Amino acid sequence: MLSPALDETMVNGLVADATAAPSMHNAQPWRFHYTPDSRTLALSADLDRALSYPDPTLAGLHLGCGAALLNLRVAAVHQALRPVTTLLPDPRDPSLLATVRLESATTGTTGTAAATATAAEAQNDGLRALHPAIHDRHTSRQPFTDQELPEEVRRALVRAARQEGAELTFLTGPHLQFVLDLIQDAEGYNRMAPEREAELRQWTWNAASDSSADGVPDYAFGPRKGGGGAPVRDFAGTGVVPGRAVADFEDRPHLSLLSTPEDGPADWLRAGQAMERVLLLATLHGVSGTPATQALEHPELRWLLRDPVSGRGHVQMVLRLGYGPRGPRTPRRPVGDVLTIGD
Repeated sequence: MLSPALDETMVNGLVADATAAPSMHNAQPWRFHYTPDSRTLALSADLDRALSYPDPTLAGLHLGCGAALLNLRVAAVHQALRPVTTLLPDPRDPSLLATVRLESATTGTTGTAAATATAAEAQNDGLRALHPAIHDRHTSRQPFTDQELPEEVRRALVRAARQEGAELTFLTGPHLQFVLDLIQDAEGYNRMAPEREAELRQWTWNAASDSSADGVPDYAFGPRKGGGGAPVRDFAGTGVVPGRAVADFEDRPHLSLLSTPEDGPADWLRAGQAMERVLLLATLHGVSGTPATQALEHPELRWLLRDPVSGRGHVQMVLRLGYGPRGPRTPRRPVGDVLTIGD
């Protein structure tokens, strides 16, 4: 039996933690609805915030929402709740991405309910420790050092991805260089496409003259790249930001591929949860992260990212990880704009 409905303050806090997640162009394409009687938070896609050119399949939208879902689960466990998650619960409504029933962690259960609770606890194992990283994690478009990630940190990040049904592979040798070249090519294609440039400008703004809870402000662009091999998207596009610094980035970037066995909406949501679990754990280890999605935005390049030996899996995300600044906090939409409460 469920405990009484959660109070509004706690629900608001859970959603505030959820929406600290990263999303493509910081579009924040999510909505939440809380039903008190069933103690269930529903996560839906906000399709008005879909990105036409970099995300035509909506895979990126699902990854961002998956990251918010992972944060929600972390926040729930932190509040001594047991989040029981169902992906794509209604085939008639593909915009309804997930439901999370917030059971009391101390509620006694028997039979089928006990089995469900045990499964939920296994899925949520280790999430409580990640909570301090939710608001410390920021996408960093700053130069990192060439310092190697310790093997034990790499292994921990690989395990984190597997807990969410994904594989994290650190790139080395010719495959690393090949992926770097693909990302560089994709960045060049983006700059030559006026329609992509126009959409990018819709999601960026000048903090000195504008104010917005959406998109990427110019103070989060990071320095303009002078040299180095790191694949960093330049949110200034072909424009110029007065006074912007120029810096050399790391010569030997640490790139990893996040893959899933299949390639549908449920897999994208799992990948988003895996990505955020990896990034939160990396933050606790003092490691910063940046998504590098340029090649994933071009179908003719995406399949080339796969491991050339096994050829298995569908690459859902490229992550640049390393030691360096975490990057500034970017704005988030007010909870009242993304949460409704009612029957």
